[in-house]
Parts: sequence; C-alpha cells; structure tokens
Amino acid sequence: MTDPPDDTALVIAVARGQRDALAALYDRYAGVMLGLGLKLLRDRGEAQEILHDVFLEAWKRAGDYDPSRGSVRTWLMLRMRSRCLDRIKSAGRSRTSSAGDDLERYVGSEPARAAVAVDASRVHGALAALPDEQRVILELGYFSGLSCSEIADHEGIPIGTVKSRLHAALKKLRASFQAGARQAGGPQP
Repeated sequence: MTDPPDDTALVIAVARGQRDALAALYDRYAGVMLGLGLKLLRDRGEAQEILHDVFLEAWKRAGDYDPSRGSVRTWLMLRMRSRCLDRIKSAGRSRTSSAGDDLERYVGSEPARAAVAVDASRVHGALAALPDEQRVILELGYFSGLSCSEIADHEGIPIGTVKSRLHAALKKLRASFQAGARQAGGPQP
C-alpha cells in the first residue's frame, strides 16, 4: 500500500487538471472548512455555497499556490474565512461569534472530526495560554472579522495598542505551535 500524496503534490496535480487530486483535497479539508463557514455564517446553506466556491477557485488557481507562504490547509482555510467575512460584510450581518464554540460538531466525516478535534484542542490551549488582552484582540480579528481600527473602537484603546498586542499574540502562538511540532516530531508550521 502506498502512502497518499502530500497536499502540495495534490495541488500540483490540480494545477495540471487532475480532478481526482481536487477530490482528494476536498475529502481532506471540506469538513473543517465547512465547520469554519458554519461558525462564521451560522447558516449551513451559505457555508456550503462558499465551500463550493472556494474549491472551484482552488481548481482554477492551483497554479498560484506558493508553498513558501503556508501550507495547503492554510491556503484553503484563509480563502474560506475570507469569503465568509466578505459575505458577512456585504450582507451587513452581525459579526459576533463566540470563539469557544466547538467546530467539531459541524464537520461530517469521522477523520475530519478527529483532525478538527486535535486542531481545536491545540488552538484552544494556545489561546488560553495568552494574556486576556491579547486573546481578545485575536478573537475579535479572526472570529468576528473586525479590522484593527474596528477593534480599537470596540475596546476603546489606541490602534497602536491593538497592533502591538496582535503582534505579541501571534508571536506567542507561532512559538507555541513550533514547540508542539518539534515535540511531536512533525513538520514545523
């Protein structure tokens, strides 16, 4: 039995027009992407529509993927998040969402649920280790889709403070995930 191709090899195959490679990426990531869409939009139909659009875009733009800028998972998840936030802003919808909601309950397949549970556990642990003022900035920016100036207004603090807290929080998260990857013997993010 041969090992399944890695994500980068699949994206290269997608760029060459191989539909089965796109199907493999879909099987790997559709569950967690749908979970993110549900968390942000709170509407299964809209989340599924955006998921379809993101994979259609991945099909068309696979040749633009640059592994030096991040993993395939990150590439897909950022596209999903961006499209969801665009939908929220264009519809003038409320942008509040609790960062503590469990994404696991939204994903379909058992492997996807297991992957999300592991990832969610790591993320929740890393977020919990941050000082409250840094964690809040990340939650407002990522889960609520607020810009730095919107966060500054929301929290009643200067935009420079928002940016410095964001920078410090991201630095701590990066170090936390790199340490976890080294301990697990896996690739570092």
